[in-house]
Amino acid sequence: MYDFAVVGVGPPGARFARRAAEEGYDVVAFERGELGKPLACSGHVSLDVWEYVPAEAREELFQNDIYGARFHTGGADSESHEFYTETPISNAVDRVELDKALAGAAADAGADVREHHTVTGVTERAGHVELSVSGPDGAFETEARMVAGCDGPRSRVRDELGLPEPEEFLHGVLAFDPEPDRQDFVDVHLTVPGFFAWRIPRGPGGVEYGLAAAPSADGDVSARFDDLVADYGVAERIEHRCSGLIPVGPPDSVTGTRGFLVGDAAGMTKPFTGGGILYGMTAADHAAATIDPANPRTLADYERAWRNDLEREIRLGKLIRAGYDAPAAVQKLGIRLFEGEIGVHMDRPTSLFSAEQVRSMLR
Repeated sequence: MYDFAVVGVGPPGARFARRAAEEGYDVVAFERGELGKPLACSGHVSLDVWEYVPAEAREELFQNDIYGARFHTGGADSESHEFYTETPISNAVDRVELDKALAGAAADAGADVREHHTVTGVTERAGHVELSVSGPDGAFETEARMVAGCDGPRSRVRDELGLPEPEEFLHGVLAFDPEPDRQDFVDVHLTVPGFFAWRIPRGPGGVEYGLAAAPSADGDVSARFDDLVADYGVAERIEHRCSGLIPVGPPDSVTGTRGFLVGDAAGMTKPFTGGGILYGMTAADHAAATIDPANPRTLADYERAWRNDLEREIRLGKLIRAGYDAPAAVQKLGIRLFEGEIGVHMDRPTSLFSAEQVRSMLR
C-alpha cells in the first residue's frame, strides 16, 4: 500500500513524486514508455524552470538564451515587431533531458520511478485506489491511498475517475531543423486560426518550428505546418516531427474521491501559448503541500490552492489569446502599442499590470 501512485512522469508527475517523497510519503510513479519520449512539447521555458531542476543538471539542459520575440501578422519575410528585455527572458532547453532530470530528482528523493509501466485501470475504493499495471514482467495490481493523474491530455486516470475534460484541445505539430542557430529571438506568426506558429532558435540544438490550431480550424494542421517550414526554406532539413493535443482551460473540478489531476491532464496550460510545464509543476507543489493521502477532505485544499495561484493567470491568458483572431488592423494596433522593451513574465499575464511593465512602456 503506497501513499501515492503517480501516473505519468512528465514534469508535473516527476515534480509531485519528488515533493511528496521529500515530505516522507511512500510514492510509486509509472511512466508508460521511456522517460521524455515521445517528445510532444516545446523546450522553450521561462527562467523559473531552473528553480525545479537540480543545479548540476543545468549545464546539460541549457541550449540558448532568449531575449525576446518578433511578432508577425504574415509569413517568414513579413514585417516584424520586436518585444524584448535587456537580459534573458527565457531559455531553450533539451526537452527530453529535462524530463529525465526531473524524474531523476524524484528517484533521488525516494520515489519508486518505473519506466515502461502502463496503468490500464484505476478504481477508487473507500480507503484506497486499486491500479492495474502492465510492465516488462507482465501485468500486476497495486494499491495506494491516493492516485495522481499526471498522464497528459488524454488522461486515463481522468477517464477512469469520471472527471471532466479540459474546455478544449488544440492540435499541435512541431519538428526540428538540426542546423545550429544562436539567434536570441523567437518568431511568432499570428497566421493560424485561433492560435499561432513559432520558430525557436535552440543554439546547438538547432531550430524548433511549430504551430497549433483548433481541430475545427479551416485547413489541415499538418498542411499548415508544411507551409510554415517551406516558407522558411527548411522543409528538406526538418526531422523528428511529432504532434499531439494541447489542452486549454481547466474543468470545474480536478479531484475525485481518492484521486486528483495535475498538469495537462487537468488543462493547466497557458491559454496564450499552450505551455504547461511551469503551471503543472506549480500545481504539483500545491498538491504535495496540501494533500494528506489518509484524508480525502484535503483534496479540496488542493483545489483551492492551485486555483488561487493560477486561475487569474489563466483567465487573463484567455483574453490575450482572443487577440490572435482579431482583425489584422486591430492586431497591428495592439502590437505597436506594446512593442519595444517589456517588463512582463512569460508565465504570468498579470505582470502586464506590473510597475516594471508600466516603466518599460513609458520608456
